[in-house]
Amino acid sequence: MPLTVPVFFRPCAAVGLAAALSLIAGGGLRAEPAVVPHPVAPAAPAAPAVPPVTVPPVHLPAPGRGAPDSFADLAARLLPAVVNVSTTETVKPGDQDGDSDGDGGGEDTPQVPNFPEGSPFEKFFHDFMNRQTGPEAAPRKMQALGSGFIIDPSGIVVTNNHVVRHADQITVTLQDNTVLKAHLLGHDDRTDLAVLKVDAPHPLPAVPFGDSDHARVGDWVLAIGNPFGLSGTVTAGIISSRGRNIEQGPYDDFIQTDAPINKGNSGGPLFDMQGQVIGINTAIYSPSGGSIGIGFSIPSAEARGIIDQLRRTGKVSRGWIGVRIQDVTQDIADGLGLKVARGALIAGIEPKGPAAAAKLQTGDVIQTLDGKEIDGRALPRLMADESPGRVVSLGVWRHGHVLTVPVTVGALPEEAAEAPAPKPAATAQGNVQLQGMGFTVGAIDDVARQKYSLAEGQKGVVVTAVAADGPAADRGLRPGDVITEVQQSEVASPADLRRLVEAARAQHRRSVLFLVQNGDGLRWVPLPLVGGDGK
Repeated sequence: MPLTVPVFFRPCAAVGLAAALSLIAGGGLRAEPAVVPHPVAPAAPAAPAVPPVTVPPVHLPAPGRGAPDSFADLAARLLPAVVNVSTTETVKPGDQDGDSDGDGGGEDTPQVPNFPEGSPFEKFFHDFMNRQTGPEAAPRKMQALGSGFIIDPSGIVVTNNHVVRHADQITVTLQDNTVLKAHLLGHDDRTDLAVLKVDAPHPLPAVPFGDSDHARVGDWVLAIGNPFGLSGTVTAGIISSRGRNIEQGPYDDFIQTDAPINKGNSGGPLFDMQGQVIGINTAIYSPSGGSIGIGFSIPSAEARGIIDQLRRTGKVSRGWIGVRIQDVTQDIADGLGLKVARGALIAGIEPKGPAAAAKLQTGDVIQTLDGKEIDGRALPRLMADESPGRVVSLGVWRHGHVLTVPVTVGALPEEAAEAPAPKPAATAQGNVQLQGMGFTVGAIDDVARQKYSLAEGQKGVVVTAVAADGPAADRGLRPGDVITEVQQSEVASPADLRRLVEAARAQHRRSVLFLVQNGDGLRWVPLPLVGGDGK
């Protein structure tokens, strides 16, 4: 988990209402003289009657609901269903897979103190550490604590995957200090969820899931867990934001809350005021490990389907259409001629995937899924929620026309091994320089394939040099990258690339799109058309 800094609270002095009003009005507290009424002047003659003016009603926002007088009744009802999850892991000599977040499996390797070189203390500690961590050292037992909650009286417990990963033994401690052994029903690395089963002699208290889609920014929430091993800790706050992407995985859609969450809270529930679970506390943003009021929870709307699959089969099956996508930025929209920067731009298509079977193309912009507008970041998550075999309707923008494309969703395959990254090399001779864009390209021949480790049959042109202070460097182009398309048209030679750039300039476009391939895959790169003549 991220780290945290201590927060210091400063009490505020209470000021009475009358004193506060006086301070606001006059800047200080003072006695006011009695008010003497003025003499009443004779009444003026009555004016002619004027018809009343009709003023349209002003609709003000609904007043916010006040804070609860106390969370005590709600906490008392929910606490019995929140559990402590304890794990034991055997760490063999040389294992470096530990973590230091305190939530699951691992710790930092101890460091040798900095003694003077050659001193007896340096030798003593060096020999000691070798005995503890060397190849012949005995395996060590490591323990970690996290949180969880019961969703079924039969003993089904939900927690985070990172709490129980690599665990040899898992135990669950109830609020009444009953300790039960647990076994793992299933886990999902991509969403960091895990489901446990405990055998209890009687039905256990359980809590229901709520609908996180109806949770609003500003709503009160309650977090319960075991921060730093302190079981049964209740904290309160509000929903600070929705739909947060914290770069933890391809399906990030976190709820952000300021309810204090610390080490050991991982896997615990985030409740609404009806006592329903709307999130699973998973991560915090912090400089040193403790809460600074920025915590992240997996929404229940995303978690429920995953948990159901883990309970039934122990694994998760996700929908997939076989495309590599990007968000449509304003630069990309300008390059394509799109009026509005929205949708998911296809940068690559799996040759045998559902998208290829549906005749989707690189450069297509997926704007809607079953009639609902989408963006690039949301598309993988929305497709993952679809059942394999279901036919979805995609609204696709292609060369100025909007098409409706039916696609049969496939099952997400296992991740393929990454291709080796191309090796950078010096500028080749006889290349074409794109002035004003800050890079040079050359043809792909036998020399270029060997120099840049390009595959046999690779098409396009290869980037041979990138100016350090140019637009291409700012957009991440590197020597060895291959440009396969410009403005959604294939390029086979540097002359093709220059011709397509000039055509875009003649159309007075503000940017031009390059489809770039490297060790990370395909992506569209927009470059501004400013300065230079392209020759």
